[in-house]
Amino acid sequence: MSGAATRRRPGRKRRRKSLCYNARVRRGSRGCAQLFVVVAGLALAVAQPLDAMSFALTPAEREEAVQMGRRSTVAAEFGNEWRVAGDAPGQSLVVMTPFHRLALAARNSAFKGEEMSPRDVETLVRDQEGRLVLWATVRGTKPDFARLYVPRLYRGEVEIKPSFAQNERTALREEDGTYVARNMYVFPAAGLDGKGRVTLVVKNAESAQVARFNVDLSAMR
Repeated sequence: MSGAATRRRPGRKRRRKSLCYNARVRRGSRGCAQLFVVVAGLALAVAQPLDAMSFALTPAEREEAVQMGRRSTVAAEFGNEWRVAGDAPGQSLVVMTPFHRLALAARNSAFKGEEMSPRDVETLVRDQEGRLVLWATVRGTKPDFARLYVPRLYRGEVEIKPSFAQNERTALREEDGTYVARNMYVFPAAGLDGKGRVTLVVKNAESAQVARFNVDLSAMR
């Protein structure tokens, strides 16, 4: 009897070891599952777009812009987020937000096989913060058609004058005989809402409207 009991003891020990091992495996699996949920949540948070356009990027937004620019070297659709069509054929607007400007710089650096240093990022962000830069592409019938264009930005009924305006004096001639000018307009961000809408209106020397762009800032980063 005692011999049979002795022979059974190793089996009981093996079963106890097996139960302990299985318990550790289950605890480890739960731990891995919890870790996966946390990591996935963080990745999702990073991948989600910003709630609205920001005129002053946080450190997290700066990092997101740089990473987006680096990844965009294999994305042909880069920049669509910041493009707006005008109210006439051939007219378009590129909204150069601080986020867009930094992402574009990181993209260009990646194409060259270079890395943006923290100092480069800081300098670029400091130069872009607090202003809204708009690149307007318009069409005309002669090389200097856009020379005297006057831009105005509207936030509802409020008219905002540019702090800087540069109209292309010698437009590029197209195959159909028309000319294309790309003009840069810079507006102060004071009073603008990153979740709001603005309208860029461009007039000629006779105060006739030649272009109009409706911009939804909340749809951009």
